[in-house]
Amino acid sequence: MLNVGVLGCGRIGRVHAASLGRIAGARVAAVADAQDAAAQALAADHGAAVMSSEALIGAADIDAVVIGTPTHTHFELIHAAARAGKAILCEKPVDMSADRIRDCIAAIETAGVPFMTAFNRRFDPNFAAIGARIAAGEVGAVEIVTILSRDPSPPPPAYIEGSGGLFRDMMIHDLDMARFLLREEPVSVYAVGAALVDPAIGAMGDVDTAAVTLTTASGRICQISNSRRASYGYDQRIEVHGAKGMLRADNMLRDTVEMAGPEGFCRAPAQAFFLERYAAAYEAEMRHFVECVAEGRAVSPGIADGLCAQLLADAADLSWREGRVVSL
Repeated sequence: MLNVGVLGCGRIGRVHAASLGRIAGARVAAVADAQDAAAQALAADHGAAVMSSEALIGAADIDAVVIGTPTHTHFELIHAAARAGKAILCEKPVDMSADRIRDCIAAIETAGVPFMTAFNRRFDPNFAAIGARIAAGEVGAVEIVTILSRDPSPPPPAYIEGSGGLFRDMMIHDLDMARFLLREEPVSVYAVGAALVDPAIGAMGDVDTAAVTLTTASGRICQISNSRRASYGYDQRIEVHGAKGMLRADNMLRDTVEMAGPEGFCRAPAQAFFLERYAAAYEAEMRHFVECVAEGRAVSPGIADGLCAQLLADAADLSWREGRVVSL
C-alpha cells in the first residue's frame, strides 16, 4: 500500500485525493493545509490524519506527497520532500522562476526521488490516443499542430494577480501539449495578446486573449489559441496535420443527444469546466504516478518537462511584451 500525503486541500487537492481513493494499492494517509477547516474536511472524507506540512513530509510512514498548494510554496516543499526521500507529484507550474526550477531539479537528482509534473492533459484518453497514433505513424511526419483552449469565464482579479499571467498559468498546459505532440523541441516563439474580455486583466498587465506560434528546428509548426471566455462552455480541441492525414479531438459535450428540426441540427454545449472535462485524465495521471512509484519505474512527465514548459511560457510572455520572435 502506497501511503500518500496531500499538501493543499483546496480544489485540486480534493481532485487528487478523490483519484487516490479510486486506485487500489494507494490511500490518502495524511493531509495538510494552511486552512484547518479545509484539511479537516478532506481528512474526514478519506479517513486521513491532519498534520502540518513539516510533520507530513517528515513522517516515516508517508511514501509520497502530492503538492497542490499555491505555486509560491512549491520550492520549499519540493526541497523538503526530496530531503525526506519522498516521491513527489507537483502541480504546475513547478515554480514561476526557471532558475528555481533548475535548483529543484538538482535537489531531485541529488535525492534520487521520483518527481512528476502534473500535466494531466497528457493523460486525457483522447489526447493520449492522438499521441499514440502519431507515434505509430498514422499521419506520417507531423507538420502543423493546432491547440485551442478557452475557459468559460475569466477568474477574479485576485487570482490573476498571483497567477504569473496567462502564458504561465493557462497556456502552460498547451505549451506542454505542443511538445508532447510535436515530438521535437520548439526553437522559436511568437506571441500576440490583448485584454478583450475583462479590462481589469489588462490594467494588471496581463492578457485574456492570446495566440502563440511555435516553430521547431525542422520547421514543424504549432498554433495555440487561448481565451479566458467561451460562451459555449469549456473549449478544448486539438488537431494534428501530417504528411499522411489528420488526427483531431473535439470537445467533450454534456451529452451526445442531437436534436434535428426545421431550424437545423442542435447539440449539447461543451462540458462546463476542467473538473468535468478532465476527470478521467486526473485519475489516469494519478494511477500512472502510483504504479510507477510502486514498481520503481520512471514517471512522465518529469520535472524537466516542467522546466521546458516554463521556458516556453517565459518566451511567450517576452515575445508578447516586446513584439518580436524569441529564439530558444
